[in-house]
Amino acid sequence: MFIGTLIIDLFIPESNSLKYKRQVVKSVKDKIKRNFNVGVAEDNTDKWQRTRIFVVGVNGSKLYLERVFSSVEKMVASFRNVELIDTSWEFF
Repeated sequence: MFIGTLIIDLFIPESNSLKYKRQVVKSVKDKIKRNFNVGVAEDNTDKWQRTRIFVVGVNGSKLYLERVFSSVEKMVASFRNVELIDTSWEFF
């Protein structure tokens, strides 16, 4: 059994308030949850234009988790209102 974590650092260039940031982050999180069978959480920071999203998956196959995380990265990178700064994966 493998537990995988994906950490996504995002920049939200059009954000001018925490309210707008929350709206964008909620949309990103909801789309990840809807399309993939993973857990999603946000690191709460008071920065208007930066955020970190954590994605967690559990599966018997590490290769499956790698494919899911790769797909999540591609989907998030395709969003027009956010910029993907960095990602990192860990498996346990």
